[in-house]
Amino acid sequence: MGGAWDPISLPVRPGLYINFVEAAAAQIKGGARGTVALPLFQYAGAEAGKFYTIEKEAEAIQLFGAEAVGPIRLILQGGAKEVLVYTVPPVEGNVTPAVYTSIRDVFGSRPFNVFVYPDEVPAEERKAAQLWCKDNREDEGKHFMTVFGGSLEDDLDPAVGNKRSTDLADEYAVNLITGVEIGGTAYSSARYAPYIAGLIAGTGINKSITYTPVIATDVVKRLKNSEINASLQKGSLVLVHDGEKVKVEQGLVTGKKKIRAMRARQAISTDIPKAAAEAYIGRLDNNADGQAALISAVKAYLERLELNNVLTDIVVTLDPDRHSEGDSVFLLIGFTEIDSMERIFLTIKV
Repeated sequence: MGGAWDPISLPVRPGLYINFVEAAAAQIKGGARGTVALPLFQYAGAEAGKFYTIEKEAEAIQLFGAEAVGPIRLILQGGAKEVLVYTVPPVEGNVTPAVYTSIRDVFGSRPFNVFVYPDEVPAEERKAAQLWCKDNREDEGKHFMTVFGGSLEDDLDPAVGNKRSTDLADEYAVNLITGVEIGGTAYSSARYAPYIAGLIAGTGINKSITYTPVIATDVVKRLKNSEINASLQKGSLVLVHDGEKVKVEQGLVTGKKKIRAMRARQAISTDIPKAAAEAYIGRLDNNADGQAALISAVKAYLERLELNNVLTDIVVTLDPDRHSEGDSVFLLIGFTEIDSMERIFLTIKV
Protein backbone atom coordinates (compact mmCIF):
# COMPACT_ATOMS: atom_id res chain seq x y z
CA MET A 1 0.00 0.00 0.00
CA GLY A 2 1.18 3.53 -0.75
CA GLY A 3 -0.23 7.03 -0.79
CA ALA A 4 0.31 10.45 0.69
CA TRP A 5 0.93 10.54 4.41
CA ASP A 6 0.41 13.15 7.08
CA PRO A 7 3.35 13.49 9.52
CA ILE A 8 0.85 14.27 12.30
CA SER A 9 -1.37 11.25 11.62
CA LEU A 10 0.72 8.32 10.38
CA PRO A 11 -1.01 5.45 8.51
CA VAL A 12 -1.81 2.21 10.30
CA ARG A 13 -1.40 -0.39 7.56
CA PRO A 14 2.12 -1.63 6.80
CA GLY A 15 3.46 0.00 3.64
CA LEU A 16 5.80 2.51 2.13
CA TYR A 17 4.08 5.89 2.11
CA ILE A 18 5.03 8.66 -0.25
CA ASN A 19 4.68 12.32 0.52
CA PHE A 20 4.63 14.67 -2.46
CA VAL A 21 5.96 18.06 -1.46
CA GLU A 22 6.83 18.84 -5.05
CA ALA A 23 9.94 16.67 -4.69
CA ALA A 24 8.71 13.20 -5.66
CA ALA A 25 9.78 9.83 -4.33
CA ALA A 26 11.76 7.32 -6.35
CA GLN A 27 11.39 3.84 -7.72
CA ILE A 28 13.24 0.55 -7.57
CA LYS A 29 12.01 -1.54 -10.44
CA GLY A 30 10.40 -0.48 -13.72
CA GLY A 31 7.02 -1.94 -14.52
CA ALA A 32 4.87 -2.18 -17.65
CA ARG A 33 3.52 1.25 -18.53
CA GLY A 34 1.29 0.68 -21.50
CA THR A 35 -2.17 -0.11 -20.12
CA VAL A 36 -5.19 2.06 -20.88
CA ALA A 37 -8.43 1.53 -18.93
CA LEU A 38 -11.60 1.86 -21.02
CA PRO A 39 -15.26 1.37 -20.04
CA LEU A 40 -17.17 0.02 -23.04
CA PHE A 41 -20.87 0.88 -23.28
CA GLN A 42 -21.69 -0.58 -26.71
CA TYR A 43 -20.70 -4.18 -27.50
CA ALA A 44 -22.10 -7.44 -28.81
CA GLY A 45 -21.47 -10.96 -27.57
CA ALA A 46 -19.22 -10.29 -24.57
CA GLU A 47 -20.42 -10.90 -21.04
CA ALA A 48 -21.59 -7.72 -19.28
CA GLY A 49 -19.87 -6.48 -16.15
CA LYS A 50 -16.58 -8.22 -16.91
CA PHE A 51 -12.97 -7.14 -17.52
CA TYR A 52 -11.10 -8.10 -20.68
CA THR A 53 -7.45 -7.43 -21.52
CA ILE A 54 -7.02 -6.70 -25.23
CA GLU A 55 -3.69 -6.56 -27.05
CA LYS A 56 -4.86 -6.90 -30.67
CA GLU A 57 -7.76 -5.42 -32.60
CA ALA A 58 -8.74 -8.87 -33.89
CA GLU A 59 -9.34 -10.01 -30.32
CA ALA A 60 -11.61 -7.03 -29.72
CA ILE A 61 -13.63 -7.68 -32.88
CA GLN A 62 -14.16 -11.29 -31.87
CA LEU A 63 -15.25 -10.35 -28.34
CA PHE A 64 -17.23 -7.15 -28.85
CA GLY A 65 -18.15 -7.02 -32.54
CA ALA A 66 -16.68 -4.90 -35.33
CA GLU A 67 -18.94 -1.91 -34.65
CA ALA A 68 -17.77 -1.59 -31.03
CA VAL A 69 -13.99 -1.60 -31.43
CA GLY A 70 -13.47 2.02 -32.54
CA PRO A 71 -12.07 3.36 -29.23
CA ILE A 72 -10.01 0.19 -28.70
CA ARG A 73 -8.53 0.55 -32.18
CA LEU A 74 -7.58 4.16 -31.45
CA ILE A 75 -5.88 3.22 -28.18
CA LEU A 76 -3.81 0.49 -29.83
CA GLN A 77 -2.96 2.75 -32.79
CA GLY A 78 -1.74 5.32 -30.27
CA GLY A 79 0.82 2.80 -29.04
CA ALA A 80 -0.60 1.28 -25.86
CA LYS A 81 0.59 -2.20 -24.97
CA GLU A 82 -2.91 -3.30 -23.96
CA VAL A 83 -6.43 -2.09 -23.22
CA LEU A 84 -8.19 -3.01 -19.99
CA VAL A 85 -11.82 -3.08 -21.13
CA TYR A 86 -14.80 -3.18 -18.76
CA THR A 87 -18.11 -4.08 -20.37
CA VAL A 88 -20.60 -1.77 -18.69
CA PRO A 89 -23.90 -3.55 -17.98
CA PRO A 90 -26.68 -2.27 -20.28
CA VAL A 91 -28.78 0.61 -18.99
CA GLU A 92 -32.10 1.95 -20.20
CA GLY A 93 -32.00 5.54 -21.40
CA ASN A 94 -29.14 7.85 -20.48
CA VAL A 95 -26.22 6.73 -18.35
CA THR A 96 -26.90 7.90 -14.79
CA PRO A 97 -24.38 9.30 -12.28
CA ALA A 98 -24.78 6.07 -10.31
CA VAL A 99 -23.58 4.07 -13.32
CA TYR A 100 -20.53 6.28 -13.73
CA THR A 101 -19.79 5.89 -10.02
CA SER A 102 -19.98 2.10 -10.33
CA ILE A 103 -17.60 2.21 -13.30
CA ARG A 104 -15.03 4.15 -11.32
CA ASP A 105 -15.48 1.81 -8.35
CA VAL A 106 -14.76 -1.35 -10.35
CA PHE A 107 -11.68 0.17 -11.97
CA GLY A 108 -10.43 1.21 -8.53
CA SER A 109 -9.04 -2.25 -7.80
CA ARG A 110 -7.35 -2.76 -11.18
CA PRO A 111 -3.85 -1.61 -12.22
CA PHE A 112 -3.55 0.62 -15.29
CA ASN A 113 -1.68 3.72 -16.43
CA VAL A 114 -4.24 5.90 -18.22
CA PHE A 115 -8.05 6.10 -17.95
CA VAL A 116 -10.29 7.34 -20.74
CA TYR A 117 -13.95 7.23 -21.74
CA PRO A 118 -14.77 6.11 -25.31
CA ASP A 119 -16.69 9.30 -26.12
CA GLU A 120 -18.36 12.33 -24.57
CA VAL A 121 -19.53 12.25 -20.96
CA PRO A 122 -21.37 14.97 -19.02
CA ALA A 123 -19.34 17.79 -17.48
CA GLU A 124 -20.29 16.53 -14.01
CA GLU A 125 -18.75 13.14 -14.78
CA ARG A 126 -15.58 14.70 -16.19
CA LYS A 127 -15.11 16.54 -12.90
CA ALA A 128 -15.98 13.45 -10.86
CA ALA A 129 -13.42 11.40 -12.81
CA GLN A 130 -10.73 14.04 -12.30
CA LEU A 131 -11.41 14.11 -8.55
CA TRP A 132 -11.43 10.29 -8.51
CA CYS A 133 -7.98 10.31 -10.11
CA LYS A 134 -6.76 12.82 -7.51
CA ASP A 135 -8.27 10.88 -4.59
CA ASN A 136 -6.66 7.66 -5.81
CA ARG A 137 -3.30 9.40 -5.93
CA GLU A 138 -3.55 11.00 -2.51
CA ASP A 139 -5.54 8.42 -0.52
CA GLU A 140 -4.93 5.07 -2.22
CA GLY A 141 -1.39 5.45 -3.52
CA LYS A 142 -2.65 4.60 -7.02
CA HIS A 143 -1.22 6.76 -9.78
CA PHE A 144 -2.73 7.05 -13.26
CA MET A 145 -3.61 9.72 -15.79
CA THR A 146 -7.02 10.64 -17.15
CA VAL A 147 -7.69 12.00 -20.64
CA PHE A 148 -10.72 14.15 -21.44
CA GLY A 149 -12.24 15.82 -24.49
CA GLY A 150 -15.37 17.62 -25.64
CA SER A 151 -17.93 17.72 -28.43
CA LEU A 152 -17.41 18.74 -32.05
CA GLU A 153 -19.24 21.97 -31.25
CA ASP A 154 -16.86 22.61 -28.34
CA ASP A 155 -13.88 21.96 -30.59
CA LEU A 156 -14.83 24.87 -32.85
CA ASP A 157 -14.16 27.35 -30.04
CA PRO A 158 -10.82 26.91 -28.24
CA ALA A 159 -12.08 29.12 -25.39
CA VAL A 160 -14.61 26.41 -24.50
CA GLY A 161 -11.91 23.76 -24.42
CA ASN A 162 -9.61 26.00 -22.39
CA LYS A 163 -12.34 26.55 -19.82
CA ARG A 164 -12.61 22.78 -19.56
CA SER A 165 -8.85 22.62 -18.90
CA THR A 166 -9.23 25.18 -16.11
CA ASP A 167 -12.15 23.27 -14.59
CA LEU A 168 -10.17 20.02 -14.71
CA ALA A 169 -6.82 21.48 -13.60
CA ASP A 170 -4.69 18.67 -12.15
CA GLU A 171 -1.19 17.26 -12.55
CA TYR A 172 -2.54 13.93 -13.81
CA ALA A 173 -5.32 15.18 -16.13
CA VAL A 174 -5.00 15.77 -19.88
CA ASN A 175 -7.62 17.75 -21.80
CA LEU A 176 -7.68 17.50 -25.58
CA ILE A 177 -9.40 20.52 -27.16
CA THR A 178 -8.90 19.66 -30.84
CA GLY A 179 -11.11 17.41 -32.94
CA VAL A 180 -9.66 15.65 -35.99
CA GLU A 181 -10.64 14.29 -39.37
CA ILE A 182 -9.74 10.74 -40.36
CA GLY A 183 -10.58 9.64 -43.88
CA GLY A 184 -13.34 12.20 -44.23
CA THR A 185 -14.91 11.41 -40.83
CA ALA A 186 -14.88 14.06 -38.10
CA TYR A 187 -13.91 12.91 -34.61
CA SER A 188 -14.66 15.12 -31.62
CA SER A 189 -11.87 15.61 -29.09
CA ALA A 190 -13.76 13.29 -26.72
CA ARG A 191 -14.04 10.58 -29.37
CA TYR A 192 -10.33 10.99 -30.26
CA ALA A 193 -9.22 11.05 -26.59
CA PRO A 194 -8.64 7.25 -26.60
CA TYR A 195 -5.90 7.74 -29.21
CA ILE A 196 -4.18 10.32 -26.99
CA ALA A 197 -4.54 7.96 -24.01
CA GLY A 198 -2.81 5.22 -26.02
CA LEU A 199 -0.09 7.65 -27.12
CA ILE A 200 0.62 8.68 -23.52
CA ALA A 201 0.60 5.10 -22.21
CA GLY A 202 2.82 3.84 -25.01
CA THR A 203 5.45 6.59 -24.81
CA GLY A 204 8.47 5.87 -22.60
CA ILE A 205 8.84 7.92 -19.43
CA ASN A 206 12.08 9.32 -20.83
CA LYS A 207 10.39 10.70 -23.94
CA SER A 208 7.96 13.52 -24.71
CA ILE A 209 4.86 13.40 -26.93
CA THR A 210 5.50 17.00 -28.06
CA TYR A 211 5.52 17.22 -31.88
CA THR A 212 4.58 13.55 -32.17
CA PRO A 213 2.60 12.94 -35.39
CA VAL A 214 -0.85 11.40 -34.89
CA ILE A 215 -3.10 9.34 -37.13
CA ALA A 216 -5.35 12.00 -38.66
CA THR A 217 -5.64 13.77 -42.00
CA ASP A 218 -6.55 17.17 -40.56
CA VAL A 219 -7.90 18.93 -37.49
CA VAL A 220 -11.51 20.05 -37.25
CA LYS A 221 -10.40 23.65 -36.76
CA ARG A 222 -6.93 25.00 -37.46
CA LEU A 223 -6.04 27.43 -34.71
CA LYS A 224 -4.17 30.69 -35.14
CA ASN A 225 -0.80 31.11 -33.45
CA SER A 226 -2.32 33.39 -30.79
CA GLU A 227 -5.04 30.80 -30.07
CA ILE A 228 -2.45 28.03 -29.75
CA ASN A 229 -0.38 30.09 -27.32
CA ALA A 230 -3.45 30.98 -25.25
CA SER A 231 -4.48 27.31 -25.11
CA LEU A 232 -1.04 26.13 -24.02
CA GLN A 233 -1.04 28.72 -21.25
CA LYS A 234 -4.31 27.19 -20.00
CA GLY A 235 -2.83 23.68 -19.92
CA SER A 236 -4.77 22.38 -22.94
CA LEU A 237 -3.53 19.65 -25.26
CA VAL A 238 -3.63 21.03 -28.79
CA LEU A 239 -3.27 19.23 -32.13
CA VAL A 240 -2.06 21.25 -35.10
CA HIS A 241 -1.67 20.71 -38.83
CA ASP A 242 1.77 21.93 -39.83
CA GLY A 243 1.06 21.83 -43.57
CA GLU A 244 2.14 18.21 -43.91
CA LYS A 245 0.79 16.28 -40.93
CA VAL A 246 -1.21 16.52 -37.72
CA LYS A 247 0.89 16.50 -34.56
CA VAL A 248 0.79 17.26 -30.83
CA GLU A 249 1.80 20.86 -30.24
CA GLN A 250 3.02 20.25 -26.68
CA GLY A 251 2.53 17.42 -24.19
CA LEU A 252 0.86 19.21 -21.26
CA VAL A 253 -1.42 18.29 -18.38
CA THR A 254 -4.17 20.65 -17.26
CA GLY A 255 -1.98 21.58 -14.30
CA LYS A 256 0.34 23.17 -16.93
CA LYS A 257 3.21 20.76 -16.35
CA LYS A 258 4.76 18.37 -18.86
CA ILE A 259 3.21 14.95 -19.41
CA ARG A 260 6.74 13.51 -19.54
CA ALA A 261 7.54 14.74 -16.03
CA MET A 262 4.20 13.59 -14.63
CA ARG A 263 4.54 10.15 -16.22
CA ALA A 264 7.94 9.78 -14.59
CA ARG A 265 6.41 10.81 -11.27
CA GLN A 266 3.57 8.35 -11.82
CA ALA A 267 5.98 5.51 -12.48
CA ILE A 268 8.13 6.40 -9.52
CA SER A 269 5.17 6.58 -7.17
CA THR A 270 3.85 3.24 -8.37
CA ASP A 271 7.04 1.21 -8.37
CA ILE A 272 8.63 1.89 -4.99
CA PRO A 273 5.59 0.71 -2.97
CA LYS A 274 5.27 -2.34 -5.23
CA ALA A 275 8.94 -3.25 -4.85
CA ALA A 276 8.85 -2.53 -1.12
CA ALA A 277 5.85 -4.83 -0.65
CA GLU A 278 7.50 -7.62 -2.63
CA ALA A 279 11.02 -7.51 -1.25
CA TYR A 280 11.50 -5.15 1.69
CA ILE A 281 8.50 -4.69 4.01
CA GLY A 282 8.71 -7.18 6.85
CA ARG A 283 12.05 -8.51 5.60
CA LEU A 284 14.48 -5.76 6.57
CA ASP A 285 15.47 -4.90 10.12
CA ASN A 286 14.90 -1.23 10.94
CA ASN A 287 18.45 -0.64 12.04
CA ALA A 288 21.48 0.94 10.42
CA ASP A 289 22.12 -2.08 8.17
CA GLY A 290 18.50 -2.42 7.04
CA GLN A 291 18.15 1.29 6.39
CA ALA A 292 21.39 1.30 4.40
CA ALA A 293 20.13 -1.63 2.30
CA LEU A 294 16.87 0.21 1.52
CA ILE A 295 18.71 3.43 0.64
CA SER A 296 21.13 1.50 -1.57
CA ALA A 297 18.28 -0.20 -3.46
CA VAL A 298 16.40 3.05 -4.04
CA LYS A 299 19.56 4.84 -5.15
CA ALA A 300 20.51 2.02 -7.53
CA TYR A 301 17.19 2.26 -9.31
CA LEU A 302 17.29 6.03 -9.51
CA GLU A 303 20.74 5.83 -11.01
CA ARG A 304 19.35 3.45 -13.62
CA LEU A 305 16.67 6.02 -14.40
CA GLU A 306 19.36 8.66 -14.63
CA LEU A 307 21.20 6.60 -17.22
CA ASN A 308 17.97 6.51 -19.24
CA ASN A 309 17.57 10.32 -19.09
CA VAL A 310 14.49 10.32 -16.86
CA LEU A 311 15.96 12.35 -14.00
CA THR A 312 19.16 13.71 -12.50
CA ASP A 313 20.53 15.30 -9.27
CA ILE A 314 19.67 12.26 -7.13
CA VAL A 315 19.57 12.48 -3.32
CA VAL A 316 18.59 9.54 -1.07
CA THR A 317 19.14 9.78 2.69
CA LEU A 318 17.35 9.24 5.98
CA ASP A 319 15.00 12.16 6.63
CA PRO A 320 16.87 14.35 9.16
CA ASP A 321 13.59 15.84 10.40
CA ARG A 322 11.92 12.55 11.30
CA HIS A 323 13.39 9.77 13.40
CA SER A 324 13.28 6.28 11.88
CA GLU A 325 12.50 3.86 14.67
CA GLY A 326 10.15 1.01 15.54
CA ASP A 327 8.51 -0.18 12.32
CA SER A 328 8.72 3.18 10.51
CA VAL A 329 11.50 4.47 8.28
CA PHE A 330 11.54 7.92 6.67
CA LEU A 331 13.60 8.60 3.58
CA LEU A 332 14.38 11.97 2.06
CA ILE A 333 14.44 11.46 -1.70
CA GLY A 334 15.05 14.16 -4.25
CA PHE A 335 15.69 14.42 -7.97
CA THR A 336 15.26 16.74 -10.92
CA GLU A 337 13.07 15.53 -13.80
CA ILE A 338 14.78 15.85 -17.18
CA ASP A 339 12.75 17.82 -19.71
CA SER A 340 12.80 17.56 -23.49
CA MET A 341 14.19 20.32 -25.69
CA GLU A 342 10.95 21.88 -26.93
CA ARG A 343 11.84 25.50 -27.68
CA ILE A 344 14.85 26.47 -29.75
CA PHE A 345 15.78 30.15 -30.02
CA LEU A 346 18.04 31.33 -32.81
CA THR A 347 19.91 34.60 -33.10
CA ILE A 348 21.12 35.05 -36.64
CA LYS A 349 23.74 37.64 -37.53
CA VAL A 350 23.97 38.84 -41.10
